[in-house]
Amino acid sequence: MSSTSRTIAATPEQVWSVLADGWLYPLFVVGAARMREVDDTWPAVGSKLHHSVGSWPLMIDDTTEVLEVEERQRLLLLARGWPAGHAHVELLLEPRGADTLVTIKEQATGGPGALVPKVVQDPQLHLRNVEALRRLAFLVEGRAKEGRLP
Repeated sequence: MSSTSRTIAATPEQVWSVLADGWLYPLFVVGAARMREVDDTWPAVGSKLHHSVGSWPLMIDDTTEVLEVEERQRLLLLARGWPAGHAHVELLLEPRGADTLVTIKEQATGGPGALVPKVVQDPQLHLRNVEALRRLAFLVEGRAKEGRLP
């Protein structure tokens, strides 16, 4: 399982407020092109994000579902992106003084992506998640600086 972490200059509550707004996911999830719908109960267990991946005109509609949630601490998702397959993506938030250590753990769990050897899969997921955490930090820290977060 690939694991990538970054400290974000914001509280866990502020980071969580961005994660809890499903409409914001294409702003930080690498590969997500657009959001089509967000279940009203997001991020409750069983709720889904209805997103598209790829580049126009070759876009694929799929979903990401919440499998487990511990508010302001942990979110376990089943991210689908056919034809590649699906993956478990875990987001962990740990307070570090006034900051938050955010960790993304990801592993392909089905479809062709799961057949890729971990020695090849993990470095690719790590690089993608370095960028995802970079984008998430820009989003959270920018909104916090503007006073747009709790």
